[in-house]
Amino acid sequence: MKRLYGVTTAMVTPFTKEGQVDLAKVEALTEFLISKGVHCLFPLGTTGEMVRLSVDERKAVAETVVKTAAGRVAVFIHAGAATQNDTILLAQHAHQMGADGVGVVTPFFLGANDAELEQYYVTVASSLPADFPVYLYNIPQCASNDLKTDVAQRVAERCGNVVGVKYSYPDFLRTNEYLSIKGGDFSVMQGADRLFLPALAMGCDGVISGVSCVYPEPFVAVYNAYQAKDLDKAREWQRIAIQYCEVLRSGANMSFFKEALKLRGIDAGFMRAPQLDLAAEDVAALKEQLAALPQVI
Repeated sequence: MKRLYGVTTAMVTPFTKEGQVDLAKVEALTEFLISKGVHCLFPLGTTGEMVRLSVDERKAVAETVVKTAAGRVAVFIHAGAATQNDTILLAQHAHQMGADGVGVVTPFFLGANDAELEQYYVTVASSLPADFPVYLYNIPQCASNDLKTDVAQRVAERCGNVVGVKYSYPDFLRTNEYLSIKGGDFSVMQGADRLFLPALAMGCDGVISGVSCVYPEPFVAVYNAYQAKDLDKAREWQRIAIQYCEVLRSGANMSFFKEALKLRGIDAGFMRAPQLDLAAEDVAALKEQLAALPQVI
């Protein structure tokens, strides 16, 4: 089964000024990211404003990314939703239309105990073919539920298609625990962009990065240098990547991502209400801050 690796880019979702999903811009963004050398694409997650999209909109975006990528890079669709039924529907749709796999965030907002989390993932994974890969996705600071290592271990033991986890919290002790699941045969993808290089050194397969949707270059350079065993160069590029993370707020507000993409000549559209686009003075400040960084183009 395919697994995520390297620079897996969490994609923003472009909207028109009227708040409609802009599929033409989804296609253009997909082409841009592939041209910059990212290894995999991960649309419709936190960076993709998943909670603001309907099931039908999410299906349309997923289809556009898969069709545009056309097998040039792996595409794992994030399918986690507010209800179990919608999650299963989106995961099955991802399989049916040719995605390489899915990611599924923990149930969010309302509390779920360990037994509920385990059964949720087993139910979702079991609704898919046994050879269709599933990544668990733990982002406790946003989802309000934390996927403990022993729960992930039990899910992976019960469902052979659960091949890994995206962990978007800067806890290397937990990361190390995840790496021990299934005797070490478990893919761990770091979700904290600023920890990409140390995560690789620990044994993680890569990063699922929102900042790389805007500036893929430093992240691709980190991975390439690490693979070439040039740690000095990898450290240098990681420091540069961190500077871009800081200016772009590490994804705390996707309007920074979309405006920075526009500054690069890639129109990623607008925000969907209730979130607002950046004010003109904030765009000007962002432009100035980005210009002061080491240039990676």
